[in-house]
Amino acid sequence: MSSEYLVEVKDLKQYFPIRTGFMKTTLLKAVDGVNFGIKPGETLGLVGESGCGKTTVGRTLLRLYKPTGGEIYYDGELITDQNMIKYRPKMQMVFQDPYSSLDPRMTVEEIIGEPLDVHKLYSNSKERREKILGLMELVGLNAEHATRYVHEFSGGQRQRIGIARALAVDPRFIVCDEAVSALDVSIQAQVINMFEELQEKLGVAYLFIAHDLLVVRHISDRIAVMYLGRVVETADADELYDSPIHPYTQSLLSAVPIPDPNIAKSSKRIILEGDVPSPLRMPSGCAFRTRCRFATEKCSQECPSLTDRGNGHMVACWNK
Repeated sequence: MSSEYLVEVKDLKQYFPIRTGFMKTTLLKAVDGVNFGIKPGETLGLVGESGCGKTTVGRTLLRLYKPTGGEIYYDGELITDQNMIKYRPKMQMVFQDPYSSLDPRMTVEEIIGEPLDVHKLYSNSKERREKILGLMELVGLNAEHATRYVHEFSGGQRQRIGIARALAVDPRFIVCDEAVSALDVSIQAQVINMFEELQEKLGVAYLFIAHDLLVVRHISDRIAVMYLGRVVETADADELYDSPIHPYTQSLLSAVPIPDPNIAKSSKRIILEGDVPSPLRMPSGCAFRTRCRFATEKCSQECPSLTDRGNGHMVACWNK
């Protein structure tokens, strides 16, 4: 069964039981009914403030967390606990922190070679070595780096090692979880350019999770905006930036720095009132209504679902 989407997520839910008192637990709804699809060779940017559930979406999609509910499809086939092993090489992840995601006791060669060992992707040690050196060259590392340990590298080089490890099993889809947020700005640009070059060469699709909106616009074909575990708006990258519809998206984009001082002076910053509600005590209806200047009675009674406003621009709002 084929599909226009390489990866598709339908009504994905991820709830964590949190202890809130003696013999009492409350469900924290980190991801609550998320839907999106990613086509082959496409980049979907996933943005939102800290704690909105972006990383949890990525980890649940790869079943690093077992989903509470919903369905995940790869190339039109439903992924389950039983068949996940078949899809593991096709779906990989680049983690946020290049310092804690790499084993300090292993050399670069051992780190990149581990996926090859697990999935038995070579016939002899010579082929294994050639594959490792080829991957290192692909991400801009020298062959003499192979015998070094990760503490001898800068943050940018460590992230390149993590990317080489993800590419070792020749995946078609990679979750990039804040893959450049821990790096210096100049190094960020190098790593983002490398992601784009790899996509051009290998045809790999990305779920690019980030909170830097300028970075996301640069690398993404489409963008999904999350607020408190739900996707509130999805559109092509340029359309979302030029014509945001959801009040939360408008507020987010108004905070993006503008390099031209004259335009920056005339642009109006939309300040959100109040604090982000606790995921343990979510407001009824639309989660954003407690901070929304357009909220009405209907917003407190029922949560809006994503509706198409034309040209695939999906928005979850009653009043926009």
